[in-house]
Amino acid sequence: MGTITINGKKVEFTDEKNVLTIIRKAGIDMPTLCYHSELSTFGACRLCTVENDRGQCFASCSEEPRDGMVIYTHTERLRRHRKLIVELLLAAHCRDCTTCVKSGECVLQDLAHKMGIREVRFQDYKELKPVDYSSPAIVRDPNKCILCGNCVRVCSEVQGVGVLGFAHRGTEAEVTPAFNKKLSETQCVSCGQCRVFCPTGALTIRTHMDEVYAALGDPNTRVVAQIAPAVRVAVGDAFGLPNGENAMGKVVASLHAMGFDEVFDTSYSADLTVMEESAEFLDRVKNGGKLPLLTSCCPAWVKFVDNEFPEMKENVSTCRSPQGMFSAVIKDYYRDPANSGGKKTFVVSIMPCTAKKMEAIRPNSFTKGEQDTDVVLTTTELTRMIKNFGIAFDKIEPEACDMPFGLSSGGGVIFGVTGGVTEAVLRRLADDHNAATLNAIAASGIRGDEGIKEATIPYNGMDVKICVVSGLANARKVMEQVKSGEKEYHLIEVMACRRGCIMGGGQPIPAGPRHKAARAKGLYKADKDRILRKSDENPLMDVFYNGYFKGKAHELLHNPK
Repeated sequence: MGTITINGKKVEFTDEKNVLTIIRKAGIDMPTLCYHSELSTFGACRLCTVENDRGQCFASCSEEPRDGMVIYTHTERLRRHRKLIVELLLAAHCRDCTTCVKSGECVLQDLAHKMGIREVRFQDYKELKPVDYSSPAIVRDPNKCILCGNCVRVCSEVQGVGVLGFAHRGTEAEVTPAFNKKLSETQCVSCGQCRVFCPTGALTIRTHMDEVYAALGDPNTRVVAQIAPAVRVAVGDAFGLPNGENAMGKVVASLHAMGFDEVFDTSYSADLTVMEESAEFLDRVKNGGKLPLLTSCCPAWVKFVDNEFPEMKENVSTCRSPQGMFSAVIKDYYRDPANSGGKKTFVVSIMPCTAKKMEAIRPNSFTKGEQDTDVVLTTTELTRMIKNFGIAFDKIEPEACDMPFGLSSGGGVIFGVTGGVTEAVLRRLADDHNAATLNAIAASGIRGDEGIKEATIPYNGMDVKICVVSGLANARKVMEQVKSGEKEYHLIEVMACRRGCIMGGGQPIPAGPRHKAARAKGLYKADKDRILRKSDENPLMDVFYNGYFKGKAHELLHNPK
């Protein structure tokens, strides 16, 4: 333990990795643009510069704490220094703030307000560059880039993809894919984490709200929504609700108020996924199929396998994702004249994930030649639509989902957190339905924030080896170990985003450690509050397999070959 004197006040520290962390621990809001606790230290923006008692200045993010240090964070010299940095950034930045999708959430804009910058004294000589709209998920506007490097580091360090990098030097420096390619021409998996870490509007979600507005305004169109599990514990962030609060009922009510004809919970098709994926797993084990079985719920992960490990493509489950399953089921149900009412069906999928936009247009996301999911909206787009419609989200009375697909189990709900798919499958395979069995599964090592988790579960005389992974850099590590024979598993669950869908690329930001923990806690609480905890307990499973869709299960729930 040591002590640092900050602005005349002694602050103790232990294992903090830099001075910036200690300053924030002391309750001082130190501005940064390039620093993020989950990324390597870059030290580019210099906004976190502090001054010591000898008049020396240094970036607090890259300075290791030493016992006895005396520093000042807001001297007149430092205030002028920071203001000049922000002015220079603004001078080389597209300032169409009123029409920028990031307006009101932009860190650079917020800093300009806090520092009292009312004019920019410097002229911008930079040439306007074309905006890249090629990706189905992400829009890249190089004119709004401030060279903080966050996107470069998260794409390389956390996701292990490395699509973005720095090119050129000095005033010509820019962040770009190699050879100035468009995002669609790269190995980008559309995970959206670059957008999450970007402090400005340089990387944003490609929005599809106008298509939904048009469908809602068409009297001959039935607009149906499905809502993913992780949406319910994050949407409230935009409306002042407590972190992680389950706002599913309010989301349903809001969508009904907008004019959606039917609103369903994707947890229903997550139950279908559990039924199909567990059956596929047992079939592969029994009949010598390709193992380990790789989960297929995360489209960014599936794209990653296609790009980086094509020899393992047959290990990926043939099951569609819950989104893909549900959209196919909805379209098939309303294809029946008895249910269609003479209307066209338009399916809107509300997801925490930007990669779902990519998944919706994949060739295997079509059934009978028709696109199953017409539009994917992220949680962020949903919050904008709610505000656009003038709905008082914090006051609206909750409503239940519609039938005939309005019932789901807790196993389906926890799909939104890392380890949730595996836990739901293990519940399905367990013979017992009692609380002790469910608690034992939860305590088996598959829950938690760790990027790589391992567990061994006894089942029918064999030890089932499981690996749960979040973050594609971690997935690469595990896959390399499997390829080399260093590790052997029967089942590997992967989610591209660290901690799972609760931290997906389409979720509201910023989201600090308390948000992350609260979202996971919120989903586990929603699971515990359910009467049904196991997917096979859901009575609608019997309705599906022996009712409306008898004989159609494989066509609707599995990817066509």
